[in-house]
Amino acid sequence: MKRNRRVALLAKVFLFASLPEAELVHLAETLIPRELKAGTIMIREGESDEHVYILLEGEAEVIKALGTPDERYLAIRLPGSLFGEMSLFESQGSHTASVRARTPAYVLEMTRQDFENLLQRYPIVAYDMARLMSHHLEDTENATILDLREKNRQLTQAYTELEAAQEQLVIKERLNKELAIARQIQESILPDSLPVLEGFDIAALTIPAHEVGGDYYDFIPINRHRFGLVVGDACDKGIPAALFINLTNSLVHIEAPRSPSPEATLQLVNQHLHKMSHSGMFVTLLYGVLDISGRFDYCRAGHPHPLVLDENLHSVEITSGAGMPLGITEEIELDAQTLTIPPGGLMVIHSDGLSEAMDIDGNQYGVKHLANELPTVGHLPAAQICTQLWNRVQEYGGGKPQSDDFTVIVIKRCEIAR
Repeated sequence: MKRNRRVALLAKVFLFASLPEAELVHLAETLIPRELKAGTIMIREGESDEHVYILLEGEAEVIKALGTPDERYLAIRLPGSLFGEMSLFESQGSHTASVRARTPAYVLEMTRQDFENLLQRYPIVAYDMARLMSHHLEDTENATILDLREKNRQLTQAYTELEAAQEQLVIKERLNKELAIARQIQESILPDSLPVLEGFDIAALTIPAHEVGGDYYDFIPINRHRFGLVVGDACDKGIPAALFINLTNSLVHIEAPRSPSPEATLQLVNQHLHKMSHSGMFVTLLYGVLDISGRFDYCRAGHPHPLVLDENLHSVEITSGAGMPLGITEEIELDAQTLTIPPGGLMVIHSDGLSEAMDIDGNQYGVKHLANELPTVGHLPAAQICTQLWNRVQEYGGGKPQSDDFTVIVIKRCEIAR
């Protein structure tokens, strides 16, 4: 930069505005010029030196705690600014902030000796310096106040977010406790053991889609030649479903021994549910009685119908009618039927979580698909058939998360000895 340009720029510096042109020329010729790249550190906080930098071109930024997690900007200084003047008034004084070139900059470097010589020639500069330092201190104070206000705002926001997070934790803990209670209710309904009926192999498997499902099954002992079997699916999940299922199962256990047929049992259970429940919930149910002869008298309330295979693992046609879920209206139509499990054959009872399982394209597994799969696994023990059907449904889903509860009961009848 040419001397005349430096003189013109020095004249715009607040500290030198009252100096005669001859002094400005002297300063322009004696002070050391430096061209700085953007990002160059002129002054580093905590360090000591005896130089003042006069910014003639470009911009510089004043920074506290440079390079630390607490780094923050105090100010952006424009041409005509001075940096490091505080160190000239205190021997071994350290800088209270760092200064970095924000853009390419042109500065003049003034040493302590240069400054003292200037004061001897023009003592008035000391007063201008005091005013300049006062302005800088005021700017720094304002920046600090703004910084503190921002930090206070951030702390307030963090505290508010912490309160919200704590509230969410409390809610989550409460929900977890409720889910645990619902699980306990649901698990208390499921039988501890499977019934033993001579000449039959019986197995059951239920896998909830969520922590607490809406499916359940149970067995009702009658005598050593007969037992009752009930499978249900509530319209909801969680504690409401668990309580509704528990209520339904209790009513079935009460009414089954004193009712002449499965249909009469479900009609009475429906009347109780309709009177006792005002939540709008309902349940699909299948209740039947299996005899040692293989005869199965059952009634469906909106639940999928059973599937039966003969000794050659061929499908046996089953009569089926309409059937409404329990709990919707006081008077309902039910599907009462009778079938016989052939010697060497089997019966499968399931929830819609099996037949309505979907692949990644939204296609249902379907009862027809299930009927086609059964002959391929029907030779296995009942427990393995349950497991294989679950695996087939999982494979069909292609890794898609389970959307509904899965329940299946398999009853195999042994062949009659000849």
